[in-house]
Amino acid sequence: SSGINAEWPLWPGIEIIEANLQSDACKLGFMLDGFPRNLVQAQKLDEYLEGQDEPLNNVVEFKVKDEILVERIAGRMIHQSSGRTYHEVFAPPKVPMTDDVTGEPLMKRPDDNPTILKRRLDIYHEQTAPLIKFYKEKGILRSIDAMQSPEKVFDEISGHFKK
Repeated sequence: SSGINAEWPLWPGIEIIEANLQSDACKLGFMLDGFPRNLVQAQKLDEYLEGQDEPLNNVVEFKVKDEILVERIAGRMIHQSSGRTYHEVFAPPKVPMTDDVTGEPLMKRPDDNPTILKRRLDIYHEQTAPLIKFYKEKGILRSIDAMQSPEKVFDEISGHFKK
């Protein structure tokens, strides 16, 4: 271990990333979802990976309009014990707020409400805009129109990774 956690105080779980990147499971590559979240973390991640002679070669940005994200996230419901998911608009349960299989109540995360989501999106844009520029300048940013069908999004992602 290179002890990068001491250099990365902005996220307390960085040692998890370091440990996993050194595991056999990541020998053929890896994917990070939602990390880095800011420019300092991106720079430190690049520094670490380049020191391991494993620089990043692709960063995927999923472009979705904020109002659509709010609609998608605010409508989520989950059956807690099974993990089954529903959506008020896109995949509603047969009976509102009730699991189709067990008849048990569904739950919504407290932070999946429009007010909190809009604040989270403001923070995301504030911290992510520099990341987009950073990775674009490195020539590894792949922007995907995530407003398309899931099949088209998958095809577009696959096309970038086959290059």
